[in-house]
Amino acid sequence: MLNTFSVLSPHFKFKYKFVTIDNLAFKCHYRATFIILLVCTLLVTSRQYIGEHIRCITGGSIPEHVINTFCFFTTTFTVIRHYNETLLQQGSLPHPGVGPMYSEDPTKRHAYYQWVPFVLFLQALTFYAPHKIWRMNEGGRLKKLMEGLHMAKLSEHYLAKDNINIGPKYTLLSRDNVDAKLTAVKNEFFKHIQAHTDWARVHCFCELLNLVNCVLQMVFTHIFLGRQFWDLGPRFLAEDFTGTMDVLDTVFPKVTKCHFYKYGPTGSIQKHDALCVMALNVINEKIFTFLWFWYVLLLTISVLAIVWRLVTLVLHNRWTKLTATILSLASPGRLNPQDVEIVTYRLKFSEWLFLYYLAKNMDGHLFRKVLRGIVDDLQHPATSMSSVNSDPLEEHDQVMSIDTVDGTFDEDDLLNRQTPTKDTRFRYEVEHKKA
Repeated sequence: MLNTFSVLSPHFKFKYKFVTIDNLAFKCHYRATFIILLVCTLLVTSRQYIGEHIRCITGGSIPEHVINTFCFFTTTFTVIRHYNETLLQQGSLPHPGVGPMYSEDPTKRHAYYQWVPFVLFLQALTFYAPHKIWRMNEGGRLKKLMEGLHMAKLSEHYLAKDNINIGPKYTLLSRDNVDAKLTAVKNEFFKHIQAHTDWARVHCFCELLNLVNCVLQMVFTHIFLGRQFWDLGPRFLAEDFTGTMDVLDTVFPKVTKCHFYKYGPTGSIQKHDALCVMALNVINEKIFTFLWFWYVLLLTISVLAIVWRLVTLVLHNRWTKLTATILSLASPGRLNPQDVEIVTYRLKFSEWLFLYYLAKNMDGHLFRKVLRGIVDDLQHPATSMSSVNSDPLEEHDQVMSIDTVDGTFDEDDLLNRQTPTKDTRFRYEVEHKKA
């Protein structure tokens, strides 16, 4: 069993990622659903648990391997009038849908079992596709910006001026480089405003694509299973499974019929009636029953994600309480109400969404410093345009050295400055007078 699922081991390593570029609804599609469908694909292709997928008997007139191969690659069938639970209980029929038939009897063909592994694998790819599109469009910008900042808390106790590489993936930045990095994040925010105006549109499109794909996969599965998937869940819940026939026997029959034709000794055509045991349907019924409930849950999550996106799209620049709550949940800590008000009424949705992902990927105290720098530049556009092209190492002493996150600053820091800027000193006084 372990060898069977070893191919999926890279996908089951749920490593903590320091940078997040999507939300919970995205992860339910490209991570949870993708892995579930891959596991299901392995189950239906493995003979370790169910043996041969199909075994047919014809009374010894046809070699077993020949009839097994023929009936697996052609369609088996059941007789509709033999889906009679009363006759089954009386012992008049051996299995649901199996019994003597006449030429005028309607039959039900079963060919889906040949395609189950291919369909499950293709569905897994479709659920991963929206995430792939979004990741290609995002281009790793957030990851590059956040590089080194996840260890900034340790940098407060690191007094040297050089960075320290901890293994191949981690770097402990010096204090100066942390401040320079925060300035670079602030500058990148304004570059993002100018160069990536479609960032939020692609994000919303991929969220909508997740929902559309979920609906399409449910419809496709319904057609694939002979239009018996749509209400499979309610019928399964209503079934007591105490009789000789249940709802799963009609969708996934365990025993079917198969006709094999060949020439006889005199050249006449002989029909051989085979009885086939569909061991594969024991796995198929459980897979698709589980997928019905999972798809319903996934559809609910996807719809709620779209509703939430519409709420943020409409209210992001109208309700400061919404912005304050979202930013506080993304990056815990006390935010300056005045800063929240400014970013609420001055940022477009694409800028607001990018600010949210900055908050989601940064420590609270670092994000509040970046937010203060963004607010200052929003109030003084000329300064922000010049700072975008400046060197972060030279600028961080002017922007980040005084901590005005909560509306106050350190007097010692102010006294040590040779030429304190008027805008920084009297920022809150001017805003208070305006209010």
